[in-house]
Amino acid sequence: MCLGSDDIAVSLGTSDTVFLSLKKLPEEGFPEGHILTNPIASSEEYMGLLCFKNGSFTRERIKKAIAEDSWTLFNELLDSTPRGNFGNIGFYYDLQEILPKVNAGDHRFNREGLKLLRFSGLEIEIRALIEGQFLAKRVYAEKIGCQISKDTRVLATGGGSINHKILQVLSDVFNASVYIQDTMNAADLGACYRLKHALQEGSMLKFSEIVGSKHGFSLCCVPSPDSSEIYDPMVQRYIELEQSIQLLSKTST
Repeated sequence: MCLGSDDIAVSLGTSDTVFLSLKKLPEEGFPEGHILTNPIASSEEYMGLLCFKNGSFTRERIKKAIAEDSWTLFNELLDSTPRGNFGNIGFYYDLQEILPKVNAGDHRFNREGLKLLRFSGLEIEIRALIEGQFLAKRVYAEKIGCQISKDTRVLATGGGSINHKILQVLSDVFNASVYIQDTMNAADLGACYRLKHALQEGSMLKFSEIVGSKHGFSLCCVPSPDSSEIYDPMVQRYIELEQSIQLLSKTST
């Protein structure tokens, strides 16, 4: 995908994955996730990779349960709820999660931080799911050293990237523009470019020069003007609520 220094790649699939380039290791260490040598940059740069086990299967479960197994209805309900979801936040884990390491189960909280058995509407449930998944990705990306700026681009790939309503939430939560590729097989395409780059050993060509403009990302979504105002405080609330879930998970094992 030829990530630049300001790019964050988000793959939406069975498991959701976030990967990004890092100029240095996290200052306080990072006990979760993966940090690798950046294969297309200098030896002094790194690549962070974060995997979230509950991705598309969890989105499919909620779609089947409350949106009549219809993405059209799912998107309509998502769009009918304002950004920030009236302060409601949800955590949905069909399987034991990786980031964070918690047991399977659904957790719903209102704006006061009180745990709920259910939300008051189907549309709130759907937005809580999507916002919650993307808040988690932003939280852990920032933990590993990501710094979101006006130049940040989110590059979306995977099967879920065909849903532009979901990608709009991604753009809002990260307060960054989202770009998509004209192919869903980004891993296959990237492997081919990596092989071509390797065969050019000794030519001193950069990976970006090998790829050129062929990787063809196009703009899909731009963040809403009030995204930072809404989601920056939600990030902190998400961290606090996640900690309460982790504590509950530890006491139940």
